[in-house]
Amino acid sequence: MGMYIGPKCRLCRRERQKLFLKGQKCMTEKCPVSRRDYPPGMHRDSRYRMSRYAIQLREKQKLKRIYGMRERQFRRYVDLAKKVKGITGDYLLELLERRLDSMLYRGGLASSRDQARQLINHGHVWVNQRRVSIASYLTRPGDVIAFKESARGKKGIQAAVGESDQRSTSSWLERQNGQLRVLDKPKLDELHQDLEMSLIVEFYSR
Repeated sequence: MGMYIGPKCRLCRRERQKLFLKGQKCMTEKCPVSRRDYPPGMHRDSRYRMSRYAIQLREKQKLKRIYGMRERQFRRYVDLAKKVKGITGDYLLELLERRLDSMLYRGGLASSRDQARQLINHGHVWVNQRRVSIASYLTRPGDVIAFKESARGKKGIQAAVGESDQRSTSSWLERQNGQLRVLDKPKLDELHQDLEMSLIVEFYSR
């Protein structure tokens, strides 16, 4: 299946909760989830008992949509997490948060992961003074993330840096002068995401 290119708010309504896919709009009264907390479609008000498989599927789809990933790419992260000793679900989430697009988003230099991916794909982001145009690049403690010098004059970049002062920064990141330093691994207890990682691991263990 290809990448979903339809309305982002429709995905949030499908999961009946905010997935924060539209940046600032998700924080306002314009958010459709706040006004219509039921799924889209003609049978939106129907109620039915979900099977265990359906519950696992919905949780998996929710996580995929939050991070904007295709199934094959997401499955690779799951397989990688399974190879590590410890709690598979926690390591899976850590891998997803270590992605460069997630770091830009968590650091406040992008209003959404979609915007972060666009900035990265266009070659505007450098890591340790080298251009990185791959959104899935896995960061490490000590990495310094910044916008390319020649791109800082662009309106979009200036807006991103200017708006960053109004956004919070995760504790594992330090933001200063429009750049980020990775201080530590992502702290999962600070993500505040309503996710049941065990259900996702169960789904891929069938």
